[in-house]
Amino acid sequence: MRIREINAMRGPNYWSIRRHKLIVMVLDLEEMEERPSNTIPGFKERLAAMFPSMYEHRCSVGTPGGFFQRVDEGTWMGHIIEHIALEIQTLAGMDVGFGRTRGYGEKGVYNVVFAYMEESVGRYAAKVAVRICEALINDEPYDLSEDIQTMRELREADRLGPSTGSIIEEAEARGIPWIRLNKYSLCQLGYGANQKRIQATVTSETSSIGVELACNKEDTKYLLEQAEVEVPRGDIIRRESSLAETCKHVGFPLVIKPVDGNHGRGITVNIQNYDDALVAFRNAKESSRSGTIIVEKFVTGEDYRLLVINNKLVAAAKRTPAHVIGNGILSVQQLINEVNKDPRRGYGHENVLTQITVNELTKTIIKDAGYTLDSILPKGERLILKDTANLSTGGTAEDVTDILHPANISMAERISKIIDLDICGIDVMTTDITKPLSETGGAVLEVNAGPGFRMHLAPTSGLPRNVAAPVIDKLFPKGNTGRIPIIAITGTNGKTTTTRLIAHIVKMNGYRVGYTTSDGVYIQNRLLMKGDCTGPASTEFVLKDPTVNFAVLECARGGLLRAGLGFKKCDVGIVTNVAADHLGLKGIHTIEQLAKVKGVIPETVLPSGYAILNADDDLVYEMRRTVNCNVALFSMDENNPRIKAMQRLNGITAIYENGYVTICRGEWKMRVMKAEQIPLTFGGKATFMIQNVLPAILAAHVQGISIEDIKAGLDTFIPSASQTPGRLNLFEFKNFSILLDYAHNAAGMYALKNFTDTFECTHKVGIIAGVGDRREEDTNAIGAIAAEMFDEIIIRQDKNLRGRSEAELIKMLDDGIKSKMPGKQTTIIPSEKEAIIHAVKNAKNGSLIVLCSDVIPDALDLVKSLKEKEMRGESLV
Repeated sequence: MRIREINAMRGPNYWSIRRHKLIVMVLDLEEMEERPSNTIPGFKERLAAMFPSMYEHRCSVGTPGGFFQRVDEGTWMGHIIEHIALEIQTLAGMDVGFGRTRGYGEKGVYNVVFAYMEESVGRYAAKVAVRICEALINDEPYDLSEDIQTMRELREADRLGPSTGSIIEEAEARGIPWIRLNKYSLCQLGYGANQKRIQATVTSETSSIGVELACNKEDTKYLLEQAEVEVPRGDIIRRESSLAETCKHVGFPLVIKPVDGNHGRGITVNIQNYDDALVAFRNAKESSRSGTIIVEKFVTGEDYRLLVINNKLVAAAKRTPAHVIGNGILSVQQLINEVNKDPRRGYGHENVLTQITVNELTKTIIKDAGYTLDSILPKGERLILKDTANLSTGGTAEDVTDILHPANISMAERISKIIDLDICGIDVMTTDITKPLSETGGAVLEVNAGPGFRMHLAPTSGLPRNVAAPVIDKLFPKGNTGRIPIIAITGTNGKTTTTRLIAHIVKMNGYRVGYTTSDGVYIQNRLLMKGDCTGPASTEFVLKDPTVNFAVLECARGGLLRAGLGFKKCDVGIVTNVAADHLGLKGIHTIEQLAKVKGVIPETVLPSGYAILNADDDLVYEMRRTVNCNVALFSMDENNPRIKAMQRLNGITAIYENGYVTICRGEWKMRVMKAEQIPLTFGGKATFMIQNVLPAILAAHVQGISIEDIKAGLDTFIPSASQTPGRLNLFEFKNFSILLDYAHNAAGMYALKNFTDTFECTHKVGIIAGVGDRREEDTNAIGAIAAEMFDEIIIRQDKNLRGRSEAELIKMLDDGIKSKMPGKQTTIIPSEKEAIIHAVKNAKNGSLIVLCSDVIPDALDLVKSLKEKEMRGESLV
């Protein structure tokens, strides 16, 4: 078996609109296509022995044991690999259940699709599942443990931490979109100009001064002392020579820690003598960036964390360091093993509690207590194993929010304002949290910026607290979702022009627009990224931009099949048409499958938004059945029965009637503009441009833009190399004209033919090329249409052959030409530049040269340079 490719979906996709995290592995079974599972002796038994928990896989049977029943009856290895990939992720602590295996369109080749939680784990699981299946087929031993541990490590390295994750989950629950900005915990909530950012539990609204203060324990302690907050007596020193005098002044027992430390690094507690203080001082020095050390009185009692968000206390927890309690029978190591058997403990952050690991620090603490790992701990004795109470080191937490004394609540909320932190964790030591600190001799030990939420979200005991909710309340008050309007456009032809026109109308209405096209990404008409930018990465580029408050996104099939959409929901989804193009690629072999790909866009429209569909296209019109939003239709025929039916339902439509482009609400007509007066339509001659105008004006209308402003937008959108590069760019020379267009499939060529048929010219020359990633019959069709369009044809070569040879493409076009007109004058000039020069050099008076180009900038630059030469009176060639 051979893996051809592995793609990770990260948004709505061809396989599922709701399940965004899917691995799509193209798997060639090779000789295993002829060997289903029931033909391999002992295969099912070996599979069941390795994965007994797979009994819960119901598969299509629908009952426990259903998958094993399918294996027993005989199923293909792609299906089995799908289930293995799901099961090994579940065994590694990532419970995923969605999967499907479908034919790729080639014998023995399948799309193996399954869910993942972390992309790196999903990709790893795909490869491992194939290896495991091969071992089972060949009856070879296979040790799963190493793979399971690797997947756990990958998950911990890539996943968002529990604090960040909880904020993201709360945002998602409220319909707030988000984007991860780096491989750590920096995330964007909301889009464009409405975005907020978080990094763990620090937000874009967190005071930088507050963070600096919290990170400087000297300044924090000083400010709190000045505000009469109970803090331990102590001093700040920098030199070892000052330690003895400070110890004498403060008095034992002591705590020694770096001023700028975090996560418990460099802290030593309950120091009873000078020798231990010296060791602790040197340890703190190693963890301090500034070399400044706090020596303060060790306060006895329990360790509490008070969490304040937006100056209001939201949770409190008692924290206990990782420990074991002796029973007089088991050794310290055995007691640790028993504690780790608690099902609530897992690797990293996978469970409520973390397993206790034994490192050098643990061994030192045990040794200082007079024991070793092999010592039998006396019954009832408690042995602390870590120097901090962090959950990530095996500690536990008990929620105590409801028993806090009001004085302690008031103190915590006051501290958050003193230090000026919107999210603030306050560490308190006291013998009784139900009493004011002033009565118990307790003290505030530390104030933390970016405090962890895990202990409050999932305490070991007590009530869990949704502490992420007040964070979102602060960042997005009153139900704000941080969204910006998104209009998404897809279809076979007309996407780019429709996108550019909508962006132009919206920009003229005062918005700061970001838009993606097949020739680049634009922010306010400034080209910031060149190339085919119709995939999810380009979409995210726009949605990340903090200057953008309106997004218009061209979405092509390639990005959808490679990674899914770069957004989860849009306000308007447009499908211009569906025609045969790119068939035979990425497992899409039929026009119906292609329509399903395009149909992802309208299915992602918000319930309050609009799917704008072409009523003249049967496949596009059918998409209305799968959407969960409003539907608006457009048509070149005002008497289209589908349009009439929509109008009777008081729906919104756009039609071409009596020479006008018109928006209808119900049966009421609002004429926008006479088509022949719209520059984009070339005096009404380019009917396919009229078809592009209709969904554009509908999109603007449902977004609340007035008819007057829509008309102004249409009037000022001039077809040109700057406004519409590669889309009907007409250059008029003294003796001939050059028309440059991106027409690259049969439907596009046919529309271009209808347009050029309206030209009055003496001779038509077509410069065409075959596209390597199309089917042979599609390239033949382009040649056939060209034969009818042009008096003379020049066949050139694309810059990118896309898997075909030059000779193959030329033959396909030539075959198409000859199928229509065997005697057509045809010249082969592989270089696009040389083909253009040849056509210009031999141009007849009054002729039209039509250049169908795939690399628009290069062709435009050449034609522009020829025009400039003519204007200077120079020879063109």
